[in-house]
Amino acid sequence: MELISEHGCFGGQQRFYKHDSNEIGLPMRFSVFLPPQAVQGAVPALLYLAGLTCNEETFMTKAGAQRLAAELGLALIAPDTSPRGANAPGEADSWDFGVGAGFYLDATQAPWAKHWRMESYITQELLPLVTSTLPINAARLGIFGHSMGGHGALTLALRHPALFKSVSAFAPICAPAQCPWGYKAFTGYLGADESGWAAHDATALMSQQTAAPYPGGILIDQGLADKFLAEQLHPHLFEVACASAGQPLTLRRHAGYDHGYYFIASFMADHLQHHAQQLAP
Repeated sequence: MELISEHGCFGGQQRFYKHDSNEIGLPMRFSVFLPPQAVQGAVPALLYLAGLTCNEETFMTKAGAQRLAAELGLALIAPDTSPRGANAPGEADSWDFGVGAGFYLDATQAPWAKHWRMESYITQELLPLVTSTLPINAARLGIFGHSMGGHGALTLALRHPALFKSVSAFAPICAPAQCPWGYKAFTGYLGADESGWAAHDATALMSQQTAAPYPGGILIDQGLADKFLAEQLHPHLFEVACASAGQPLTLRRHAGYDHGYYFIASFMADHLQHHAQQLAP
């Protein structure tokens, strides 16, 4: 992997990388914040998945997470949100599908199946790469994200519970099979047969659980002034599924907060503390 840039940040290092991805078949970019404790040995890390139209820089420049991450000794990892440069037909026609909108799954439909392999990229390539080359403890990984990335965080945590020890989300798409964003993405990436969609729907996945997959609890924050709440996000459905499965869930609803990074930055500290407690040795 190639180091694009490096910046001193709260006693640690903010880095931006690119590498040739075997899973994606194209160059991919990602960012890593290493806290000052990383010079002494491997540290726990949080994987952050960003939302629609975002990239590997969005979280690191807007969320304000590095100061507390440095204090807690947490590394932060942020991949891009989709392949870029595939030149697939229609990849840039919509802001909510294609480029910048990988939905953190492996597509099965042409022309997307060749490069849109974000789940395999993250779980089988990116995380093994960073934990083998950087001072990051592969046994102490958490995952969180925002909007489409919140969907990704919840679904990847439920699909890979041995990989991730903690999970949280900001304004996640909780039931993509039941909202326009998810319907468009799933139809395009997975095909019109809805029977396969449940495997990538957090509410459906939680409904299938017979015991709490994350007994330490899941944290979700949702702004009540979020213009996407009623039509796209449906946290109440995930709340019901968690209650049925016996999964502890803290779902906090905040008046006056919208869908953007001012909202995320306002509650970032709570999420970092949530993960730090569950990733403690």
